[in-house]
Amino acid sequence: MLTVHGLCWLCQMPLGLAHWGVCSRCTHSIVLYQPLCPQCGLPAANSRVVCGRCLQHEPAWQWLVAVNDYIAPLATLVKHWKFSQRPELTLALARLLLLRLRQTPLRQKPDLLVAVPLWQRRHWRRGYNQADLLCRPLSRWLDIDYQREAIRRIRPTATQHQLSARLRKQNLKNAFYLEFPVSGRHIALVDDVVTTGTTVAELSRLLLQNGAASVQVWCLCRTL
Repeated sequence: MLTVHGLCWLCQMPLGLAHWGVCSRCTHSIVLYQPLCPQCGLPAANSRVVCGRCLQHEPAWQWLVAVNDYIAPLATLVKHWKFSQRPELTLALARLLLLRLRQTPLRQKPDLLVAVPLWQRRHWRRGYNQADLLCRPLSRWLDIDYQREAIRRIRPTATQHQLSARLRKQNLKNAFYLEFPVSGRHIALVDDVVTTGTTVAELSRLLLQNGAASVQVWCLCRTL
């Protein structure tokens, strides 16, 4: 996917502001407007009330905000960003998440952003951690503290989408280490894609066990 500076990444029409990356019409087609449960982020009858699934089996985190499902055209942008070495898509994607956050009444504004970490070899191969790239502009725009290495992945793990739900949990057991004090902090855990939520659940438990006041998850895509 190539684009001329100043043109929309999706429709190739001129942009009012070049750094937006995605025009207003394409943005409207990407940002999800259907009601989602404020806690698990899955479809629900009311976006202000926790769904029955969460009442029966409460997630490890308190709230979740996502731009959309992992479907085109958003999924196309995310795939190019992650797997085709296109970090220049970061501002456009971070802006989509910012717009979604502004549409969503946050129960608690976080005072700390934490990026979901990559294993060091995967980070080296890709050249960057996509969650870290999202956190940098969001931290500036929202005036929220960001600790780049608050959590470290201390051992390699198999790719999650290749595993069953049971194996996903085993795969992540003792895979992370907290490097930064979080006691009393309201934390937003930032990732690109949340599927079953196993990774962000493991990290949420780690943060809460170490005294975090609350944990919310911010992501580009939530598999619906």
